[in-house]
Amino acid sequence: MDLSRALAPRSRLGRADRVGPGGGLSGMSLDVVRTAYAAGSAEYIALFGRVDQVAEVDRDFILAWALGLQGPVLDVGCGPGQWTHLLSAAGVDAEGVDPVPEFVDSARASYPSDRYRVGLAEDLGVDDAALAGVLAWYSLIHTEPEAIDVPLAEFSRCVRPGGGLALGFFTGARLEPFEHAVATAYFWPIDLLAARVEAAGFTVSRTSTRTEPGTRGHCALLAIRR
Repeated sequence: MDLSRALAPRSRLGRADRVGPGGGLSGMSLDVVRTAYAAGSAEYIALFGRVDQVAEVDRDFILAWALGLQGPVLDVGCGPGQWTHLLSAAGVDAEGVDPVPEFVDSARASYPSDRYRVGLAEDLGVDDAALAGVLAWYSLIHTEPEAIDVPLAEFSRCVRPGGGLALGFFTGARLEPFEHAVATAYFWPIDLLAARVEAAGFTVSRTSTRTEPGTRGHCALLAIRR
């Protein structure tokens, strides 16, 4: 897998461009996506595994959100661990979870003072209402639309009332698949995904979009657990 070309800024497919290696998946999709990310993990980590390789606007957005929470934050689909490390370095009680063991091993080696473990968005392995927030930054982009309510329900179970959810995703005028460098991903209209988030027990408090020349549309969504 040639990630250096496929995940270049124009393609907007790397974690530096806010894509997660797949925290929320179902059925065969999980095996396909996990295997594909594992196969390209070394190149992906080299290209996108450090916090200085992520966009400043996203660093500021996520830090401002996380620092406004009181309690533990779970970085779901943490990949090589750069977002978890950013939060931990800022004093947030953060832990990273990812379904790809190669990413978790790399994160532990790169950021030994932080906490990482293998896990799934559909089964976060924490008690009810144990979290102040969940960060799922482009971690659900490969989740089939008919299955996305499952990880959202798990986020709702784990986040305490008043806690927060931060989602990053590709947005478009229609809900439709597209060919991602790793596996099929989906464009979501903002109002449609926001409705699914609200149905899971959250209140959407903010959405922010941007589309740079030659790139796909991006959206950041914040929500509060009811």
